[in-house]
Amino acid sequence: MKVLIVGSGGREHAIAYCVAKSTKADKIYCTPGNAGIAEYAECAPIGAMEFDKIVAFAKEKEVDLVIVGMDDPLVGGLVDELEAVGIRAFGPRKNAAILEGSKAFSKDLMKKYNIPTAAYENFTDPDKALAYLETAKFPIVLKADGLALGKGVLICNDLEGAKDGVKTIMLDKKFGTAGNEMVIEEFMTGREVSVLSFVDGNTIKTMTSAQDHKRAGDGDTGLNTGGMGTFSPSPFYTKEVEDFCNKYIYQATVDAMKAEGRPFKGVIFFGLMLTEDGPKVLEYNARFGDPEAQVVLPRMKNDIIDVVEACIDGTLDQIDLQFEDNAAVCVVLASEGYPVKYDKGLPISGLDEFKKHEGYYCFHAGTKFDGDQIVTNGGRVLGVTAKGKDLKEARANAYAATEWVQFDNKYMRHDIGKAIDEA
Repeated sequence: MKVLIVGSGGREHAIAYCVAKSTKADKIYCTPGNAGIAEYAECAPIGAMEFDKIVAFAKEKEVDLVIVGMDDPLVGGLVDELEAVGIRAFGPRKNAAILEGSKAFSKDLMKKYNIPTAAYENFTDPDKALAYLETAKFPIVLKADGLALGKGVLICNDLEGAKDGVKTIMLDKKFGTAGNEMVIEEFMTGREVSVLSFVDGNTIKTMTSAQDHKRAGDGDTGLNTGGMGTFSPSPFYTKEVEDFCNKYIYQATVDAMKAEGRPFKGVIFFGLMLTEDGPKVLEYNARFGDPEAQVVLPRMKNDIIDVVEACIDGTLDQIDLQFEDNAAVCVVLASEGYPVKYDKGLPISGLDEFKKHEGYYCFHAGTKFDGDQIVTNGGRVLGVTAKGKDLKEARANAYAATEWVQFDNKYMRHDIGKAIDEA
């Protein structure tokens, strides 16, 4: 079959790698893609939000299946537009993608269906938000309601900082229209764990767990980013935690969406906090996490096309989802200055080395071709992923592999997976 992947990051490169391994895919396209994805796919310069052009391209190429990687086109309704012209698409429809598209919606859903999460209030009026803060307990968390590239969350330690935060989100509109509504919620403490899952509207099958590192600097310092690295599985995601989540969170979320008339098909990403009172939901995403996909997908034994089609057809209960009994660590190579200001267009060397080693991957995020040369084209440039028999070996392998790649403003965190030593 012919498969089109929509997106241009490390997540889409990981998806393309899996699709290329499938016996069912003879031809892969990607819009817009990047220099790494081009190894597997024919890339076309169409933006992820150019729905008319994507639909026209899919029709022209007689595409059999579209996999939408990114959050914006899902929340915007790309799956609906593809389905309207009879093209099979993997990902939630617009009315289900709101699970990620609106934090206020997802918090209200959890409250209504008793899914464990932090206490919160929603605000559309900045003055009311400020008044609420006067009586709040600190630290406290402020979240822009809409999509903000994983950066629309502020943790405020005192009233002064929280007032500035309301100004940043709701008045200065730092995150654009995402800040028209805001969620203020209690600050939860504990270990963070990410669990990705496949969903077919009724059935949910969880993938292996992972943990992301959001802050730009070592020791979890600096600004929030889209993610500086990740490891899988999480040693803190025990059988006991999994049993609790199966009972009170995973299926409950799928059932809640169905009950609301918003059946969810695709990937639900559960951001969990393992608190003293048990696991609670920090956030939902309506797609594969990035960089989480880069450590989870290489460990999946199943043919990704089989699983994706089962989600679309409502037959996921017939899939035996399996993952390798090993570990993977991803270290993001970023441009110095990310997530604020950084140079682009710098030549990258050493990428061929990955072809020579089994269990090592270099997923491209912000790259492009300049003639024959691959150059940097973003803040997060590459995701260097390696497997190992356990987390410590995988981490050592990943950091060793970061030395293979060079570009002038290469920057990375040196403590990805530090929690591994605390397990």
